[in-house]
Amino acid sequence: MSFREKSAWAMGAVMLVTGAVYLRVMLALPADLPVRAQILPLMLWVLLVIGLSILVQVPLTVMERKAARQPADEREQLAIARAGRWSGVVMSVAAVSGALLYLAHGNGNMLFYSVIMALILAQFADYALQIWFFRRGY
Repeated sequence: MSFREKSAWAMGAVMLVTGAVYLRVMLALPADLPVRAQILPLMLWVLLVIGLSILVQVPLTVMERKAARQPADEREQLAIARAGRWSGVVMSVAAVSGALLYLAHGNGNMLFYSVIMALILAQFADYALQIWFFRRGY
């Protein structure tokens, strides 16, 4: 398994865990909560993502210093590009779904939460698709 595939596995797990935490916290917040009170959970979530990313990437990079310094080869570049393209589709569909949800309910907070969730889903899809394409040889 290449360094980039290991990194995609690690970061996919980080996005899955932090996305679940984000979803659970945001569903627990009341719909009429003031904006100031909503910022703290979002900031804590961002710090969790950053902290977990550092915790998984640093040991991985230390264990494979040489591989971490190498640029992506042609196969990896193609897999990363294809995964990025498809994750953009995931983000677009999720963001439009959030906009439709806003039109149905008229809750701006829900629109904000759904756009952040669209970004999380797109990033998770990017890592999952990178793994898929690395394994399939694209």
